[in-house]
Amino acid sequence: MQVDNSIALLNTNYQTPFAGAHSQSSDTLLKEQTDKFEAFFLKQVLDIAMNSEEENGLFEKDAGDKIYKSMYNDTMSSALSGGLGLSEMLFNYLKEGR
Repeated sequence: MQVDNSIALLNTNYQTPFAGAHSQSSDTLLKEQTDKFEAFFLKQVLDIAMNSEEENGLFEKDAGDKIYKSMYNDTMSSALSGGLGLSEMLFNYLKEGR
């Protein structure tokens, strides 16, 4: 039985010219992930901040109140992510480690 390794050899020979493009796309993916982490972190902070005002609120709480607050915090954390500086600091740290 003979095994044809020509396709595997072709793939190994052509991986080096595309290394720059690969690192560029991996940097983009890493930046997206660090932005998502910062958004998650901000959501946790906003959830804690919003829960503290529930005790002494002016209005009665209804069934959809928690859902609307969660949706609002999701939107705010996505809008604020990338501007806090945590994402960039984490991106630079992880990029150095590669």
